[in-house]
Amino acid sequence: DVLIDDGVISEIGPGLRSRSAEQIDAAHCIVMPGFVDAHRHSWRTVFRNLDGPPDQQRLLESELSPDDIYAASLVGLKGALAAGISTVVDWADPPRSEHTMDALRNAQRDSGARVVSVLSSSLGEQPIRAASESNQGLVTYAFGAESNDTQHASSEWGMARDLGLRIHHHVNLDERSMGRVDQLGRAGLLGDDVTLCHCSGVGDSDLAAIREAGAAVVITPASEMGGGMGLPPIQKLIDNEIRPGLGVDSESTAPGDMFAQMRAANSIQHAALFDLKLSGKAGLPPLLTTRDVIRYATSDGAHAVGLSREVGSLEPGKQADILVLRTDLPNVHPVNDPIGAVVWGMDTSNVDWLFVGGEPQVRHGELVSGLDQALELARSSHRRLVGATTRSEER
Repeated sequence: DVLIDDGVISEIGPGLRSRSAEQIDAAHCIVMPGFVDAHRHSWRTVFRNLDGPPDQQRLLESELSPDDIYAASLVGLKGALAAGISTVVDWADPPRSEHTMDALRNAQRDSGARVVSVLSSSLGEQPIRAASESNQGLVTYAFGAESNDTQHASSEWGMARDLGLRIHHHVNLDERSMGRVDQLGRAGLLGDDVTLCHCSGVGDSDLAAIREAGAAVVITPASEMGGGMGLPPIQKLIDNEIRPGLGVDSESTAPGDMFAQMRAANSIQHAALFDLKLSGKAGLPPLLTTRDVIRYATSDGAHAVGLSREVGSLEPGKQADILVLRTDLPNVHPVNDPIGAVVWGMDTSNVDWLFVGGEPQVRHGELVSGLDQALELARSSHRRLVGATTRSEER
């Protein structure tokens, strides 16, 4: 039994008793921590499954209004909840204006998800400083560093640290730019308050700098492969004893659930090792296990974004972000191993309940509130954008 009291897990054990508690029967279910999506751009849900040329996305982006940003972010975050994701690290980097940022923040607040809103450095110091002082409820803030230049980064990152904000940084390197992370480390900028996102193409010196500084890494396997960022460096991370978090990133070429991300991470590492084995290589490292990747999607993800004291595991004293998954469905029955069933067999249809801070956001497989509004806003936004982009193309 898991007892929730005032939004917090108060006890875990057999035969717990509380006369005043609502009782939820989780027989034939797996009870686990809510998933942690450690890197997403919810406003880009407007491009969901588009998979079109970059010019098409740029044209749509140029037509986005604050209402479109709100609609896209709300339906994206509601979709995350429906997929069993209780925590979303959401990069706040839509087309810049005060009104679009207000729309995004309102969607994050109204979603019911636990959100870390990553404020892009391009917003400027004053908006970031103002937002950092307004943590409330389920929405908290972090800093999104954009520059790889060490001198510029030194000033920006220092400001973020003065405000007590965790630093998130996109890192997508090629052979010409290997060593940039190492340069950040040599400049004394890396630390255990830094989360590096993607890290495709990192070199040995970069990985050594990450490990020595205790910085965290988040990978988004489906988006990185589908969006042309290259293969996630899973084996390199394992070799350097770096346990990454997992994220969705953008839904234009990636599914918005963590089941897909776990399978992608596992399959990439397995395929690489099997290729080496078929070519006659010996002394290969072990295969990634389902226990490894389910941690990437929960406790390691929480650690990677600085929330390991609050979420990511079921322990007394932690926030009651709890996911209940059905095992009595034909896609996983019979269950030979519960962790294997979650990673290899389950999908969003298995989500039965999701609690965020002790409040049910999904009940018996359905969002508790806000679905009809989110869908209608998304439909309305889609109709307007299609009309606007068609007129632009005709001109």
